Amino acid sequence: MLMLGLIAFVAYIYLFNVDIQQIIATLQQIDTPLYVLAAIFAVLNVFFFSLSWHSLLNFLSVKLSVTKSFLYVWYGIFVDAVIPGESISGEISKLYLITREDSTVSGKVVASLVAERLMGMGVNLASLLVGMGILLALGQASGLVLNITVLLVIALSIFLTLLAFLCVKEKWTLRIVGGVIRFVEYVSRGRWKLTKIREEVTTAARMFHDSMKEFRRTPKTIFVSTSFNAISWILDLVVVYLVFLSVRYYAIHWGVVILTYSIIVAIKAVPVGIPFEAGLPEIAMSSLFIWLGVPAQTSFTVTILSRLLTMWLRFFIGFAVQQWIEIKQVKVAGKDSKTVPIETEKT
Repeated sequence: MLMLGLIAFVAYIYLFNVDIQQIIATLQQIDTPLYVLAAIFAVLNVFFFSLSWHSLLNFLSVKLSVTKSFLYVWYGIFVDAVIPGESISGEISKLYLITREDSTVSGKVVASLVAERLMGMGVNLASLLVGMGILLALGQASGLVLNITVLLVIALSIFLTLLAFLCVKEKWTLRIVGGVIRFVEYVSRGRWKLTKIREEVTTAARMFHDSMKEFRRTPKTIFVSTSFNAISWILDLVVVYLVFLSVRYYAIHWGVVILTYSIIVAIKAVPVGIPFEAGLPEIAMSSLFIWLGVPAQTSFTVTILSRLLTMWLRFFIGFAVQQWIEIKQVKVAGKDSKTVPIETEKT
């Protein structure tokens, strides 16, 4: 899917009759120190995102070090890239990694992930509104971009409200869980008896709601986590802005960067199973830049350079982390299987 997406992006470049040789020439003449700085910020973005998640886990007494939370976020980034529906696949992988070591904290982990999702969507919504406001004030927002932004603001607001509502209504969550289990039992025609799973999931759901109540009672924890999340968001915006400067395009306005990045993230955040990691984001980002007044060649060049940092650099780091974690797990499992209890005989 990643390769198909890249092929689609290259075909899209040809539709605009952009000289790829000129793009390559521009790529070879970038301001290297600025681009390296952008790469550093792309990694720092992940670090602050992991701090946001770690602060929530730490509050709920889930034993996970800052280093492990950082590594698990990288693991989730890799899973996001290879599994369609990146908005939930990475979160499921992080839940799996923690519960593999301690299955009793699943409800707390889900609560931390949902709380972080709510905060991230809130920051995204605010960023959309700020970007739209800036460009409207400057008269740069076109009708199409404005319509897309308004549609995403409405969609995010609805989804944010529904998710928050489920976090408050425990009975609704338990009904949904029970309905899903009954459906699975019905589809299996009674061959699968999920009584034990029903009890475990119900216990985890109650733990989840208890954790969400704890968050509501301590706004300081939410403030700290949201602050780290916002810093992570700002660093990603800085990455794109520095890429523009690295290709010596100094006419870019912060409003264009904020709105474009916010639209891309908002589309990816909708959990509908769309493989929106390679190809489609590049097409959407370059198109938005062009619609907002950036020359086509610069738009495609900046898009390629930005995605090399925000997608491919993180992809390969995440892949390395995922391999290291799983190889380490296999070694630990191998040592455990070789351990043989020693018995002594009494004569």
